Amino acid sequence: MTAIDLRPATSADSEYCFQLHKAAMGAYVTAIWGWDEQIQRDFHARVFTPDQWQIITADGADAGMLHVEHRPTAIYLARIELHPDCQGRGIGSELIRSLLDQARLQGQELTLDVLVVNQRAKALYRRLGLHEVTRHGENNIKIRMSTKPPQPGLIHGS
Repeated sequence: MTAIDLRPATSADSEYCFQLHKAAMGAYVTAIWGWDEQIQRDFHARVFTPDQWQIITADGADAGMLHVEHRPTAIYLARIELHPDCQGRGIGSELIRSLLDQARLQGQELTLDVLVVNQRAKALYRRLGLHEVTRHGENNIKIRMSTKPPQPGLIHGS
């Protein structure tokens, strides 16, 4: 059994998080936009918020990152990334189940966005009980998923 913990991110984690993003999401970013190192570094510099991010550890070693936003009516899973060496070990599932439990206890839904090209993540979210609500972004590249099932006929871009 893997011991999974979270620790607050610090400014010193910036390069780790960038390299993690490249390893975990690089193929998906490349499939949609193409990978441009400088554009990705600039994007990372804009979105890296260590006071809001957590570093996922597995058996004491850094394994990924988590960014969760607590909104008025929902818990929004803004970002979860696991290093490829740590994927498929149940770490992401355990963390998402914990968020699902928290949302249920608070009477809220859990929502997230996933890139349409990320089949593995979409399958995981479906297994955990999330439903596609809508597609959005340029050329509908993102899928909004939620624990609240969509109303019939309201899924756009399917």
